[in-house]
Order: sequence, then C-alpha cells, then structure tokens
Amino acid sequence: MEHRTETDFLGSRRIPAEALYGINALRARENFPDSTVFHEEWYRAMGLVKQACYLTASSYYKALEQKLGSAMPAIRRVPVPVLEAITEAAREVSAGQHVAHFIVPAISGGAGTSINMNVNEIIANVALLKLGFNPGNYSEVDPTEHANIFQSTNDVVPTALKVAVMLLLNDLEKSVNRLRGGFEALEGRYRDNLRIGYTQMQEAVPSSYGKLFSNYSDALSRDWWRVSKCFERIKVVNLGGSAIGTSVAVPRFFVMEVTKQLQHLTGLPVTRGENLSDTTSNLDAFVEVHAIMKALAVNLEKIVNDIRLLASDIAGARLKLPQLQAGSSIMPGKVNPVIPEFVISAAHQVYANDALIAGLCAQGCLDLNAYLPLIGHALLGSLKLLVASCNTMLTNMISGLEVDTTASLDQLLRSPAIATALTPYIGYHKATEVALLMKPGHKGILEINSEMKLLPAEKLEEILKPSNLLKAGYTINDLS
Repeated sequence: MEHRTETDFLGSRRIPAEALYGINALRARENFPDSTVFHEEWYRAMGLVKQACYLTASSYYKALEQKLGSAMPAIRRVPVPVLEAITEAAREVSAGQHVAHFIVPAISGGAGTSINMNVNEIIANVALLKLGFNPGNYSEVDPTEHANIFQSTNDVVPTALKVAVMLLLNDLEKSVNRLRGGFEALEGRYRDNLRIGYTQMQEAVPSSYGKLFSNYSDALSRDWWRVSKCFERIKVVNLGGSAIGTSVAVPRFFVMEVTKQLQHLTGLPVTRGENLSDTTSNLDAFVEVHAIMKALAVNLEKIVNDIRLLASDIAGARLKLPQLQAGSSIMPGKVNPVIPEFVISAAHQVYANDALIAGLCAQGCLDLNAYLPLIGHALLGSLKLLVASCNTMLTNMISGLEVDTTASLDQLLRSPAIATALTPYIGYHKATEVALLMKPGHKGILEINSEMKLLPAEKLEEILKPSNLLKAGYTINDLS
C-alpha cells in the first residue's frame, strides 16, 4: 500500500495515500482507543453546517467586492475555485458520502476538535481530487486555512449536533404520533369491552380495555406535545461565535448571516443565540431536551410492562401478542414478549444516558464544555432508540394485538372487583360480604345475587352494563 506523509507541529505520520482523513484524525484514533462508532447523523450535519459556512463566506467576499471594488484590501480569503470545491465536498458529506474516512470514535477528548478536523480533512481532500490534485496536497486546499474558514470547533460541532438532534426530533415526533394513533384505534375498537382494573396488582374495580388503551393514548399525546416543544429548546446555536462566543477573528457579516444560511439549507428553525458566549459555555438545553426523552421512555416502559403482564400466562393471557420468533432453544413452542423486552432495555439505556448527560453538562468549565462528544453521542443514541421503540411497538406489537373479550368479561363477573360497583346500592359492608364470597372464584355475581336477593335481577343487569360501569359517577336517578 502506498503512503503519504503529513506533518503538524508535533511531528509526522504516514497515512495511506488514498485516505481522505489526515494527521489530525489519525492522531485521534491513536489517542482514543474506543470502538464505539460515531453517529452518522452528526457527521452529515457537519456537512450541512460547513456548507452554510462556505456559502456565507462566498457572500461575504462578494459583498466586499461590491462595496470596495478596486480599493479592496488584501484579506484572508479562500480562492473561488477552492471555495466552490469545498462547498461541493461539504454537500457530499451532508449526503453521507465518504463516511468510511471518518475515523474518530464516538468517545474522544478535546471538546470535538478531532471531529471537526476529521471532517475538514475529508472536505479538503475531496476538494483536492475535484481540482485534480492528490489527497494531502494541502498547499492547494488546506483543512484549516480553507475548510475551517471563519470557524471554530466550538461553534461548528455543537451547532451540527443541534441540527442532527432536530432532524431526529422530526422522526421522533412522527413515530410518537403514529404510535398514539395505534392506541387510539385500539381504544375505539375495545371501548365497551369490560375488564378488571387493578391496584397494587390486586383485583380492584371494573374497567374496560377502552379505558386502558386511552391511558396510553393520552400519555403519548403528552409526549408528542413535549417532543414538539423540544425544537424551541434546541434551536439556539452559537455558529459564528468562534472559540468561546466572542466571535474573535470572524467577520461581523459572517456572524450575522451564517445562521440564516443554515436555516435556509436545512429548513430547520435554527436561530443565532443572543448571547453566543452563553450558548457556547452552557449546555443545559441538552439536559432539558433529554429529560423530555426520559419522560417518553418512562411512558413507553410503563405501557409495554402493562401489556407484557396482561399477555402473560400468569394473568391468563387476556391480551394476545403477535408471535414473532421462537423463544427458546430447549423449551418447545415457547414464544417470548420480545418487543416489550426490547423497549424496556431501550428505556433503561435512555435513563443511563440521562444521568451521563446531566453529569457531563455540569462538567463544563468556565467558557467551554470539553465533553461535548460523549454528550452528543448519548443524546443522539437516545433519540434513535426511542424512534426505534415507537416504530417496533406499532408495527410488531400494537398492530397485531388481540383481546380475549369473552374471557375478560367472565373473569370480571366472577371477581370481587365487581362488588365495588354495588356499594351505592347495598352499602360497603354488604358489598364486602359479597366480595368475600367471590374470593374463591367459584361463584359469579349473578349467582350470588340470586342466592342473597341483593337486587332485582333487572336492576343488577342495568348496573352491569358497560355504559353504567364506565360513566363518570352515578346520579340520584341511578339509585331510584
């Protein structure tokens, strides 16, 4: 294999001749022996941010020429052919091309400098190839002088992270809403099908599957609303703020225009922070957004735990889950509730990520947070897990879920839970007597009522109608 030699102020390294990465990325891979793969969504977002920077730089040069004409002074400037080439290279990065040459792992030190420089090296080397030069010929296109024009790691990398988060939030918002719709459909289908309601895992009062599924639909409605509000929390970026938000060494034109360009490119509601130093040094927006992710994970875990329990043999399998895969290598015919187990596992990863994000965001020191790479990795990981959880719940669980309505009704009519519905008519103590008689599970309420002459048969039938058991309280007319 042929190699080229690249040099920085620390020394030299041999790099495969055709590699699009350079010495900065190679040093990062040597220094950070982590095998966790960097999220491609963040890599693509870096390409979008770089495009915005290059297009804004081009507008800046044109504005200067129009204003100053022949009196324009010598300034740090990227030649037009180079600017066009790196802009096209950045577009390719945003499309996910060349990702194999991004070799920085997910966990790294340096506040994201390695992330930025690896992307800069890819852009510079792709541009070199477009201009007819070999990779590594940085005298023509330089990763820092050209690909990093008017930028700092500390504004480009967090801005790209926020772009990646917003794009995934779009996916999450849709997936939560689709899942909510799935439960809403179940709610309508089983609205009047009665079941036992439980408290402390004990039979408690009459309820219905419609009520149960409405609980999940409403919880997901709140999650949907909360996720939609995340855009307000995450949209403020520090692009143009340079190293610590003071915009040192950056043209004011660039500071004012680059976020608008990014908004145009992405169609996202990104907006420049009023205090770029605050946006650079404080990462509480990530903590807040991930807390909303955690709330969704809590609801998903609660939902699948309930469904797994009701579908279990212990509970008499009142719910029937789709059979998706063989559940054992030794127990014949066994099928496990794998979707609930996946979602519970994903939820607990989100909880772990939440603690990590909170702890590392608090580790920001003075003007910068050095732990952005892992913060971003955890946040994007949670988003992707939650999107996957919602999607598989809908496709592989909710869409094929069935309720054994006949067995559920029979179970309710033989359960002490039904006695609670009789207390307005026969009193608490008499209802307790009924419940104790039903405890062994041998007699149903109709049989006991016939023996004890508690209520006229037609009155009991009226009380046991779903419309009466499920309505909001009783009226004086019900007692007459």
